[in-house]
Amino acid sequence: MSSSNHSSENSTQKTSVQGPKTMNKKQLKVWFLIPLIVFIGLLVMLYMRLGKPTDIVTNTALERPVPPFELPLLSDTSRIMTNDNLPDQPFLLNVWGSWCPTCIIEHPFLMQLEERGVNLVGVNYKDDIGDALSYLNRGGDPFSMSIQDLSGQFALDLGLTGAPETFVVDGKGVIRQHIIGEVNESNWQSRITPCLMVLNDANDKNISPDPAQVAEACK
Repeated sequence: MSSSNHSSENSTQKTSVQGPKTMNKKQLKVWFLIPLIVFIGLLVMLYMRLGKPTDIVTNTALERPVPPFELPLLSDTSRIMTNDNLPDQPFLLNVWGSWCPTCIIEHPFLMQLEERGVNLVGVNYKDDIGDALSYLNRGGDPFSMSIQDLSGQFALDLGLTGAPETFVVDGKGVIRQHIIGEVNESNWQSRITPCLMVLNDANDKNISPDPAQVAEACK
């Protein structure tokens, strides 16, 4: 074999070996660029968010009428309740569920409120009807009525963030206070009672409650 042929073969072999190496280097460069591009994109997004509020705003029905509903009565699901069935005097609208641990903790105090003559309307939230009725049979029923919100849409319309939650409603059906978490003796005395006093006084006089008094008492 001549030296020229041998040289030609070596050249061919080098080309065949070097070709894939060149492709791999190009692919590696692309892979190195991807994280850099993602990082730059994140920096751009963060820069665009500078100076803008980051708090999550919950859409509640505060200072608005109780949202319209047509829901079955928990104790008799053949009966459909609407806003017309709500009390015409200030009351508490309590969202609860038998599956909710904090509701179980709250329940004995709700029974005390019922004994004190407080009008409570229950919203049974995303619950099995058998479990809900057993829950009330075991612990007592503090509610003048409970409506079954199986889909949870009504509670969402109220602005629920998680059960239990309680809404203080005036005699005209307007929500004046939103209590997140359990109702207990502490927030009953410090928050709910002052609000109910203002609402009951206006209801007794058959007038709309004074906005300034509501803002102060129902905060």
